[in-house]
Amino acid sequence: MAKPGKRLRSAYENVNVETPYDLDEAVKLIKDSATAKFDETVEVALNLGVDPRHADQMVRGVVALPHGTGKQVRVAVFAKGDKASEAEAAGADIVGADDLMGNIQKGQIDFDRCIATPDMMAVVGRLGKILGPRGLMPNPKLGTVTMDVAQAVKAAKAGQVEFRVEKAGLIHGGVGKVSFTNDALVDNVRTFVNAVVKAKPSGAKGTYLKNASLSCTMGPGLKLNVSSGTV
Repeated sequence: MAKPGKRLRSAYENVNVETPYDLDEAVKLIKDSATAKFDETVEVALNLGVDPRHADQMVRGVVALPHGTGKQVRVAVFAKGDKASEAEAAGADIVGADDLMGNIQKGQIDFDRCIATPDMMAVVGRLGKILGPRGLMPNPKLGTVTMDVAQAVKAAKAGQVEFRVEKAGLIHGGVGKVSFTNDALVDNVRTFVNAVVKAKPSGAKGTYLKNASLSCTMGPGLKLNVSSGTV
């Protein structure tokens, strides 16, 4: 195993990776440890007591972070006619129909969120094997299959984040940048975690939120105190 670099070793000297921190303190330490020459992303990771192989234990949803993500989100929209015009006016980066499908089939996937009007799902459905594994498949439950494409585009651009539990019961998501204020990061983390807690599936038994951690791109990961079931 490769040894951690000097910068990361220095960051770990100022924290205790075994001790759970209250969220306010963890945010401060994460920001203090961020020494990269770019604006690092702050990410929260949650370990849930679910087995997503069972349909009644799947956790998936969408949440609007109050302070956005700090990331420029590129949005693609499958729509025609007036709805295509509405999507463009709302700030969509790519708008199309069969032409957009063709580009995606060629491997041209230069977007972070995909939205579609219901009448376009016959086209989008043919892209399931491409978009699905990337978490880009439009879904009515997440508000990405809708006639209100303008609102969906604006929400995606404003910092709406999708989350979905992985095989090991893990959920992770970017909740801002180290350049954000402490209060903004705390608000975003709590909003993200609360959304996941509210999405607790009917099949979840025992402890739902088992562990949580906070990290930045080039810094250490810190355990969060989840003794109350939230942060």
